[in-house]
Amino acid sequence: MRRLAVLGSPIGHSQSPALHRAAYARLGLDWEYTAIEMDGSRLGGFIDGLDASWRGLSLTMPLKQDVLPMLDHLDDVALFTGAANTVVFDEGSRRGFNTDIGGIVGALAESDVHRVARGAIVGAGATALSALVAMAELGAGDVRVLVRRPGAAQPVLELGRRLGVRVDEAPISALAEIDDVDLVISTLPGSAGLDVVPDPNLASTAPLLDVAYDPWPTAIGASWLEAGGRVVHGLGMLLHQALLQVRIFVNGDPHVPLDDEADVLAVMRDALR
Repeated sequence: MRRLAVLGSPIGHSQSPALHRAAYARLGLDWEYTAIEMDGSRLGGFIDGLDASWRGLSLTMPLKQDVLPMLDHLDDVALFTGAANTVVFDEGSRRGFNTDIGGIVGALAESDVHRVARGAIVGAGATALSALVAMAELGAGDVRVLVRRPGAAQPVLELGRRLGVRVDEAPISALAEIDDVDLVISTLPGSAGLDVVPDPNLASTAPLLDVAYDPWPTAIGASWLEAGGRVVHGLGMLLHQALLQVRIFVNGDPHVPLDDEADVLAVMRDALR
């Protein structure tokens, strides 16, 4: 039996095991996928102690960055963003991938968001880097990053320069004033409060992709819904990034589709609760 797991802290709320188990069952693979509580201080020892039965790992924050020194190879997306949410063990090599960008783009496409001119990102952690790359893929030329702590957006600003996207930092209170963007992506944890009421024009015209899904609705998601706005649920991102992870674990490549992939995606979607 091949073994896989999602690592993070806290991890009890994760729906990754349900998604992956549904996929491997549909593919006829007798693979085990579990959730393991893990922090960065123990990650290296854990990975070093894995035996040959292990095929790979899914990682949540902050492990997406902690794992980088432990890997032998990063795909272009993980290298570009400085974050890997997927590790595959392949003939003694540890390879890291980032499927968050594909998850964001896939979730937005399902909600008919295919092009972005100007966007806003709430939060500035590793997922914000993936959100910026996803916005750039959708055509964004101007992105504002909203943060609680001045200077926190510096890594996102630096990535923007590499992407050729104009990025500026603003306090999160600017949500009350911004009304000229066509997409907002929140990368805040699900438990994060929101000490600002978003501009009603913003919430009613720009869809919100909220990467968090537990608890639901989040504070920012609730503010959008109360204003009659459209919210793209974080479970959509989770679903589509997980599909790419399954491709990696099964085929070794996020770009190689699975056999009967439409059916695999359907059973994964059904597994979400």
